[in-house]
Amino acid sequence: MPKYIIEREIPGAGNLSAADLQAISQKSCAVIRDLGPTLQWVQSFVTDNKVYCVYLAPNEEMVREHARQGGFPANAVARVRTVIDPTTAE
Repeated sequence: MPKYIIEREIPGAGNLSAADLQAISQKSCAVIRDLGPTLQWVQSFVTDNKVYCVYLAPNEEMVREHARQGGFPANAVARVRTVIDPTTAE
């Protein structure tokens, strides 16, 4: 399954409360349930003004549909072509 990185511009994201993040997560999971099992949320990274999400999806269109239905921005969606880490250097 292809992996995607989604960049979401959310001013003040780093200041969202635990309750806010829980509500956003619940909304995301509800939309994923409606879209079906081929869309999987792996994890997200919250920074000061952006959230970077990692998803598994059959195509970019499904990632964008999740954002549309959830009311989340998807300012940039990029397909991951490969993953490297420190062991790649060995």
